[in-house]
Amino acid sequence: MSTPALLQLLWLSSPALPVGAFSYSEALEAGVELGEITDEHSAAAWLTEQLHLSLARSDLPIVHAACSAWRSRDLKRVRALNDWVLQTRETAELRLQVEQMGKSLHDWTRQQATGEQALPEHIAAWRALQAAQLTVPSYPVVSAAIAAQTQACVEDVLHAYAFAWAENQVQAAIKSLPLGQSAGQRILARLCAHIPEAVATAQSLDDDHRQAFSPMLALYSAWHETQYSRLFRS
Repeated sequence: MSTPALLQLLWLSSPALPVGAFSYSEALEAGVELGEITDEHSAAAWLTEQLHLSLARSDLPIVHAACSAWRSRDLKRVRALNDWVLQTRETAELRLQVEQMGKSLHDWTRQQATGEQALPEHIAAWRALQAAQLTVPSYPVVSAAIAAQTQACVEDVLHAYAFAWAENQVQAAIKSLPLGQSAGQRILARLCAHIPEAVATAQSLDDDHRQAFSPMLALYSAWHETQYSRLFRS
């Protein structure tokens, strides 16, 4: 990968990116409240399962397919993939998350593309997003729009996306449990060891095998919507 492409992926996966990812735990907080997640071991197990059973079979395959669609300028397919994301969120708060983060990243792209120091990749991504006319842009599809303008291969894009997810989820675990930074780094190391397998799974799934069916995660997310006290929006 070229240095500019690497820097673009690092930027896109940075926790400093103003998309509000830090405010979502994706039901992990409900797992803590209900006693399913109590320590470093159970937090690592929860997130590893979520990586393989949810992210690897839903969002990562969408990013994979959307990158190809953006690069081939197949806007009809881009819109179909975006609709699939919105239609398959299993709870109101998970739908809110993908919409809010998508809108925030969409707005960030516009700001970058129209700024005084606009990069060609951001200008191209913004033009592509304008052409697609997504009524409700989803986070995976907008992320793919930006990544598609770089010279990075799709596999590297998926690794960056998965790492960004892992880093945010580990931070959610640290905030929800009495875990220190060292425990968080051990959990992150475990997730990093599993990310290549998750990416390989995502790359192997076509439209007929991609799915967003995680019933227990959906139940925890639904319980979280009425949880009495919470730090996170999901």
